Amino acid sequence: MPAYVVVQIRVRDPETYERYRRLAERSIPVYGGRYIVRGGATTTLEGTWAPSRFVMLEFPTAAQARAWWDSPEYAEAKRLRQASADTEMLVVEGIASP
Repeated sequence: MPAYVVVQIRVRDPETYERYRRLAERSIPVYGGRYIVRGGATTTLEGTWAPSRFVMLEFPTAAQARAWWDSPEYAEAKRLRQASADTEMLVVEGIASP
């Protein structure tokens, strides 16, 4: 069953965050992941949610998403992201295709 990593980001240090992006994008395919949304424009349809940056990744399973997040390939990127941005991140299981 697919799983999605959903991320709301507020970048505080654009230069360090750019280094994060370059490292992160190399680590994701190692765990079978791919970008679905990568910082495109958002429009609030209801409520007050208005993330300044929104990212969504797809992985084959939630276990693979968690393995990526805990991986040595992502460790340095994660450190840079945590130093340069405020982040809300979760993994959610998708539904199986018919």
